[in-house]
Amino acid sequence: MRQWDGFDAIEGDVRTMVTDPRWPALPFAARAQAVALRTLATPDDGLWRFGAHARWYRQDPVDGRWHLSHPPADPLMRSGARVVQIASAVPPQLVPSGPDFTADRGSVQGFVGPDVPFEITERVRDLLAAQRGRRPEDFPLHGPFAGLFAAEVASPVAAVWGTLMWCAYAPAFDGNEVLLSMFGEFLARPLPGDEWVRWLPPASLGDLVALYGERVRAGHPEAGRRLVALMAATAEAVRTDPRFRPRASALPAMVAPVLHRTGQDAAAAHHGDDAVRHAWLSRCPSHVTLSESSPGDHFQHAVYDLVRALGFIARKGADPRAVAASLLAADLSAHAPRAADRLYPWLDPELRHILHVVLTDPAHPLRGCWPRAGGVPDFPSASALPSALHPPDRASAAALLGSAYATGLAWCRLSGTEVPERGFATAAAVVHRLTHERDDPLPGVSGPHPHLRHF
Repeated sequence: MRQWDGFDAIEGDVRTMVTDPRWPALPFAARAQAVALRTLATPDDGLWRFGAHARWYRQDPVDGRWHLSHPPADPLMRSGARVVQIASAVPPQLVPSGPDFTADRGSVQGFVGPDVPFEITERVRDLLAAQRGRRPEDFPLHGPFAGLFAAEVASPVAAVWGTLMWCAYAPAFDGNEVLLSMFGEFLARPLPGDEWVRWLPPASLGDLVALYGERVRAGHPEAGRRLVALMAATAEAVRTDPRFRPRASALPAMVAPVLHRTGQDAAAAHHGDDAVRHAWLSRCPSHVTLSESSPGDHFQHAVYDLVRALGFIARKGADPRAVAASLLAADLSAHAPRAADRLYPWLDPELRHILHVVLTDPAHPLRGCWPRAGGVPDFPSASALPSALHPPDRASAAALLGSAYATGLAWCRLSGTEVPERGFATAAAVVHRLTHERDDPLPGVSGPHPHLRHF
């Protein structure tokens, strides 16, 4: 007989309810009560609910807040969980809407290891080639993209680049990635990174809005609309890759009123880019979590993804939650230890405690999870994770690298910390689990790609 698993049982029950076509039409109070009636208590006195975004939430016993929190992997904790009735109300943000349960969450993999598919890079290459010859006088480049591209580059090139960087879950790319190399002729300086990986900062939605807003305020709204159309076309070009898909699927709907000339975006642009940004965010599907909407919520989702990517270590008897907190501490310790104070309020009590003690106690056993130098043959200066944390396959390694990098970007955004040019300690320590494998070959081409180069 299979052992009772409270988390699996409640998750299955809630999924059945929420995916029923009748769920969205139920009154909010009825949906909230259905979630409340399925509250779990674990042997450590923790209270858990499975709710919005098809994810678990844990209550802070001190202030009663519910934190997005990956459930425990310990079989004893899961089998000891029991349904309980508690008096506390269900916060609105925990109640599933329906579409959030069936939405495609895409992939957390980075772009090191599995290449961007050939057909996608060719679609982007065609879009980019069509922008050659655009005059900077017609499409001037201002803002954060101005320092990245050469002076003679017009803003349509930045629109393609910015859309790629906004749509990517974790914009960490192999240094030979074709999707980046095609931009080489437009760049004013080398991209940030090391000898293996380009650790790129994400573009913000505000960066994309600024390209549009500048043209509208300069008296050229049609030029602004063409830039937005290019953003939508770029998103459409990459949406079949799950590492881009959630945001790439959302962006066309967010900018549709501009393209169809049915919205007030042009009028809003005269009040500033922030007004346009809010208009675009208001059209974003609720199941797509964005740092622009709430940097704190986005950080919680990134940590959740990191714990999930570490799920393979549970088979070795380790706790993915504790290891994730330890690796978060490693990244903070290496780059911005004081940033932890901005993160604590967004973590559940257990992760908050682990992060604090690992950061402050140099002898804590969980520091044994930290990346260490000298673990990569032939590269004595490179760092690697302890062997017990080595992912079992290429896909798992790409997911760990991507989720670790995305978590780093999320806490940088939340704490106001600059993204380090050479990446974060954890993500960088996974690179050598991927770089020893050949990139996926181009269709009909054998051997290395002769036209690729590091830049």
